[in-house]
Amino acid sequence: MILAFIGTAGSGKTTLTGEFGKYLSENGYRVAYVNLDTGVRKLPYTPDLDVREKVTAWSLMDEGLGPNGAIVKSYDILAEYTGEYAEKIRELDKESDYVLIDTPGQMETFLFHEFGVELMEAFPDALGVYLFSPEVLRKPSDFCFAVFFGLMIDLRLGITTVPALNKVDTVEDIEGIRKYLDDIEYLTARLKLEPSTQGLLAYKLCSSLPELAPPTRVLYLSAKTGEGFEDLETVAYEHYCTCGDLT
Repeated sequence: MILAFIGTAGSGKTTLTGEFGKYLSENGYRVAYVNLDTGVRKLPYTPDLDVREKVTAWSLMDEGLGPNGAIVKSYDILAEYTGEYAEKIRELDKESDYVLIDTPGQMETFLFHEFGVELMEAFPDALGVYLFSPEVLRKPSDFCFAVFFGLMIDLRLGITTVPALNKVDTVEDIEGIRKYLDDIEYLTARLKLEPSTQGLLAYKLCSSLPELAPPTRVLYLSAKTGEGFEDLETVAYEHYCTCGDLT
């Protein structure tokens, strides 16, 4: 099984990759790790495949590039080896029960650069896990954005993607959040009451979701406590064995 963790900087992708991998290993699974972040300095896991062996963002910065330019340039370099990395991931998939892919800290690098898109096109059966943090959920339209963006990742990368609220251990009113994320009809009804143009747009988007995508459960995860790890394992199993839906 190939799982790709995707999310904005600070959403906890790398920490979750390490802790979920540890959880799987403790439950008897063979786990392989893939690091696709050229800018990360330290990892909480030992990668079986690491793009930093080819290029690092900081080495390019030493040559005079700024942080953003160095990151983009590093993926320009990696794009020449996309086929090679895809083959190595296939080998890891054959040897392991789970291959966990830790994507770049800057999500746009993975989603909008040919390296990330072409790499994932080689694995249409992979499962994407879109991580977002509680701090981005401040108003009703934010919930619509979070759910809809998971669908956009699905469209961009061509892989089934499940949304996952990470760092739930930091949330005081988790039931209040779940009410918006788990019940699209409730969220849509709440957005209908929003007087702003933003609220109207969110209402129209959320109203279209049932037609655009099959119902998918939202995961609630915490790398710190391990909450939701069993649910994530179940979703991955259902995705790969096709014996159940992702609701």
